[in-house]
Amino acid sequence: MKMKKILVAMIAAGAMGSAYATDGYFSDGFGMKSKGMAGVGIALPQDALAAANNPAGMVMVGNRVDLGADFFEPSRSTQISGLTNGDYSGNSRPLFVIPEFGYNHMLDTNKSLGVSVYGNGGMNTAYANSPFGPNAGINLSQLFIAPTYAMKINDSNEIGISLNLVYQMFSANGLQNFALMSSNPSALTNNGTDTSTGVGARIGWMGQVSQAVTLGATYEPKTHMSNFSKYSGLFAGGGSFDIPASYGVGVAVKATNSTTVSADYKVIKYGDVPAIANTATQGGPLGAANGAGFGWQDVKVIKLGISQQVNDLWTVRAGYSHNTQPIPASQAQFNILAPGVVQDQLTLGMTYDVTKTNELTVAYMHAFQNSVYGANTYQNPTQTGLSNINLKMYEDSLGIAYSWKL
Repeated sequence: MKMKKILVAMIAAGAMGSAYATDGYFSDGFGMKSKGMAGVGIALPQDALAAANNPAGMVMVGNRVDLGADFFEPSRSTQISGLTNGDYSGNSRPLFVIPEFGYNHMLDTNKSLGVSVYGNGGMNTAYANSPFGPNAGINLSQLFIAPTYAMKINDSNEIGISLNLVYQMFSANGLQNFALMSSNPSALTNNGTDTSTGVGARIGWMGQVSQAVTLGATYEPKTHMSNFSKYSGLFAGGGSFDIPASYGVGVAVKATNSTTVSADYKVIKYGDVPAIANTATQGGPLGAANGAGFGWQDVKVIKLGISQQVNDLWTVRAGYSHNTQPIPASQAQFNILAPGVVQDQLTLGMTYDVTKTNELTVAYMHAFQNSVYGANTYQNPTQTGLSNINLKMYEDSLGIAYSWKL
């Protein structure tokens, strides 16, 4: 009963959380140990959030519960010069709390059943004053509940599958100047929070090729979500906002008895989701199948992390991640609402073994400031001319998690 109450609380908190992430709008990592190593985890499961990285890893983490929260502070801003000039801060909501929860149970020595609850990503801007008008911004959050089954198929290989139960929340405000561009102006802006649901899956494999080297691979197909009906005049396809497909490979190397080095390569297929990928010059009105979107491209991510066990009580971690730029310069104008332009992140982390069965983990992430500079033929739909737009963003987060080995 206590575990059920914890899970219900986590679902409620997760559904309310929203933030920017660092791999486009996806999270930079899942599980606080993974976050301390820049999000690596496809070949290195470390806790009961492992399913979010690679479901096969759950059979390797044993019986445990992990409960944590990330305190996330993004800084997003826009500078405009040319036709008009201005500096705009999108930080009216500066701090977010992103919870996470994982539970894993070993059915026997070769099979496990667990659940991971996490925020896959999100985006938020809140401009008190913006190029579009006062109080403009959007808020997107995504909650994943992932029941997972994993098994060892022999001494060297594991496989796993997660059923992803996905819940989205979205709201938009201050976009009245786009009414003439919308197929349904009444479903464009200022309609409160709308929700969307969908069911997807993630599969994974891990294989130990030697005593020191482990490989991993994972794939998540596109998750088809129900439409945001309150915003059918904003998102292409009548309010459609699917979860992009993603896939990745990883390697973990036990360099010494106390040192592990791991690397992941991941691809996120933003370009296959019209609401995210359609460009500003797509041709149709907002909300139509060929309506404008954010113009995002597919993102490729490289992550590198290292873990060092200092002694029986302390383990320290560090990592670096780089992703390709999702936002072309030509798409800067609409992305004032979603300036997910950061590309490089540095992380640090540590775990303290409180007892033989309890762990305390802390992780810090800094996403270095990055910019996308582009020109548009208008500042907003009621003005013509040339405006130069400079999107800027950097991020910091500090996470803490407590774990119980059962």
